[in-house]
Amino acid sequence: MKNLNIVLVEPQIPQNTGNISRTCAVTGAKLHLIKPFGFEITDKHLKRAGLDYWDKLDIYYYENLKDFFEQNEGEYYYFTTKGKHVYSDVDYPDDAYLIFGREDKGLNEDLLYENPERCVRIPMRSDLRSLNLSNSAAIAVYEVLRQWNFPDLSREGQLTKYRWQKEG
Repeated sequence: MKNLNIVLVEPQIPQNTGNISRTCAVTGAKLHLIKPFGFEITDKHLKRAGLDYWDKLDIYYYENLKDFFEQNEGEYYYFTTKGKHVYSDVDYPDDAYLIFGREDKGLNEDLLYENPERCVRIPMRSDLRSLNLSNSAAIAVYEVLRQWNFPDLSREGQLTKYRWQKEG
């Protein structure tokens, strides 16, 4: 099984973190949360967005970005509106870390400047600020999983009232 890691640096909006938590739970991605947060982990909005998936989530907490880097090794990819590379042009290896900044500021520019080849962007209109964080994370997660041929994920759903007829 391949490992995918989603990293949220100082998330501020509980609904975004809850939605990303749910995406991680249903895909098997690990979630890494770096303090300080703009909310309490017990926040009802956070739990509501994640619904009943909290016990299915592999989640890690860090005091700051330095703490995260000291505890983790792998290939880091920084998702930013300031990136020069398109996210879908990257070949993501096993144990990739997709790193997202806070909703209002993004990632620290010093970090981005020190890692130009690892800064990736989701294409969007240049006259608008950015996509929603949870939408960006979902786009990134599913691009990596698509490249990996959706390991360990169900590819076919079932109707509750009917059965699908076999094709061919």
